[in-house]
Amino acid sequence: MSRTNTAPAPPRAAADGGANRWVVLVVLCVSLLVVALDATILHVAIPSLTEDLRPSSTSLLWIVDAYPLVCASLLILFGTLGDRVGRRRVLLLGYALFGIASAVAALATEPSVLIGARVLLGVGGAMIMPATLSILRAVFPDRRERATAIGVWTAVAAIGAATGPVLGGFLVENYWWGSVFLINIPLMALILPLGRRLLPESRGATDGPWDVLGALMAAAGVLGCVLGVKRAGAGDQLLALPTAGPLLLGAALLVLFVRRQKRRPHPLIDMRLFSRAAFTTSVGCIVLAMLALVGLQLIAVQYLQLVLGLSPLETGLRLLPLTFAAMAAGATGSYTLRRIGPRRMVGWGFVLTAAAVLLLTFMGQHDRPLLLTVGFVLLGFGLQTTLFSAYESMLSEAPQRSAGAAASIGETSYQLGAGMGTALLGSVMNAAYAPGLASVPGVPAEASRAAGNSLGEAYQVARQLGGAAGEALHQAARHAFVNGLHMTLFVSAGLLLLGAAMARRLPPVMECPVDAHADPDADIGVDMNVGAAADPGVDLDVDLDAGSGSGPVSVEGAPAPVGLSASVEPRVPTTREAIEPAGSGRPAH
Repeated sequence: MSRTNTAPAPPRAAADGGANRWVVLVVLCVSLLVVALDATILHVAIPSLTEDLRPSSTSLLWIVDAYPLVCASLLILFGTLGDRVGRRRVLLLGYALFGIASAVAALATEPSVLIGARVLLGVGGAMIMPATLSILRAVFPDRRERATAIGVWTAVAAIGAATGPVLGGFLVENYWWGSVFLINIPLMALILPLGRRLLPESRGATDGPWDVLGALMAAAGVLGCVLGVKRAGAGDQLLALPTAGPLLLGAALLVLFVRRQKRRPHPLIDMRLFSRAAFTTSVGCIVLAMLALVGLQLIAVQYLQLVLGLSPLETGLRLLPLTFAAMAAGATGSYTLRRIGPRRMVGWGFVLTAAAVLLLTFMGQHDRPLLLTVGFVLLGFGLQTTLFSAYESMLSEAPQRSAGAAASIGETSYQLGAGMGTALLGSVMNAAYAPGLASVPGVPAEASRAAGNSLGEAYQVARQLGGAAGEALHQAARHAFVNGLHMTLFVSAGLLLLGAAMARRLPPVMECPVDAHADPDADIGVDMNVGAAADPGVDLDVDLDAGSGSGPVSVEGAPAPVGLSASVEPRVPTTREAIEPAGSGRPAH
């Protein structure tokens, strides 16, 4: 009779570098929090910044957009570079650059200096964002634990984005606009030595040279697409050269990038990832979720401030229920994913978010705090549920060697979805808002056209007109904006329901390797008594070096039995256990 005794498992140093993986998660989440904060904290400082630096309209646009544009365009470059040279190395360099750029931005006295600092912040952010997710993928090889970690990670991203306006409003009201950047410096000074000490180094595929030309093509292509989309969202004509030119050039470069990657023996991004339905669907769901949310969020902020008359700090506080709901969804996401599977989780997350958006169509020109709170809670929980499960499915579909590339694809999809959402929903809003001001009694046609650009400009024109005409224009603008908001909400709900239909292509269950902690690069020691295959009672120590690819099995104490003398290529166990949805009626296997 045969017996197989597995030797004690090797230490997990390859995965966690000797540090507790949950401590590593805390460091990674603080990294992400700083980057997410910087994406939104500047918005409330714009009036104070404009009064101090006196930038032109073009300079102000670049002050706001330089960070997201540069960050989005360089995600693929630094994500794939981290796979080659080490993700921890790229992350630590990103920390240092982010801290230096924050100091320059806080002390800037010229618009050009602030734009340059924002560009450097974008470079640092592009180094940090994909590295945090790819290191997380390496530190948590067990999909169950990784799902919990990604839940925390996505919740922190939501906290950072939602807390930015609140914290920014507090800093601007009590200090000066540069304090919104200065807050990054002590955080970076703390996290840089902690990261150097605690974070493990990990690499992906290192075969062949790094495709520098391909990385630059991807960066330029994404930059062109995001720039064109942002111009469209700002109200420029889609067919105008400043909008269509970058869009077409960016799309062409991305097509050439994909063709180049398919031809290269060692590509930056393995395009075979997109042949996996779960990976492609997850990326598409991330794009749709952000497309529906970001434009809606910007319009909601305008509604709270310009229609309801709330201050920036009060606006941020009104959005806190959304943040708390997102935190709850992230905290419970791992359990929910195991119970109902990716397909149902993403699909029902989209449906819940669509229901929240439709509920918000009952908003009017008067404040309804309870309605807003319920709507924001459902919106935050539903959206975070969707994003969590989509990110988890996308990352789990990618092999560990391509974690940086997969993370950069996910983050680029996030940024592209956000840009397209601003453009699409902003265009819908403008199309529904402007006609409502075309013929206001007593208001000249030129004033009506100016008021049709935005609600803020309409208020300025109304103040200049004064009297009955100014009051009529003020009321008409409020009414037109609310009508446009309702139309935008309906379009957003339609996009979310489209995402729910797309989610049907995801796997119905969450599949996990039986031995997810096994390190494929570790030596596996097996002590076997082979019985009839060799002399009875002879112990065979078989040493399989999984990192060697294949090789003869070394057997000590007896001649090799038939079947073990040949070359063996060890592999990661492919046996999987499926975590069935609750109530499925089938046992886990």
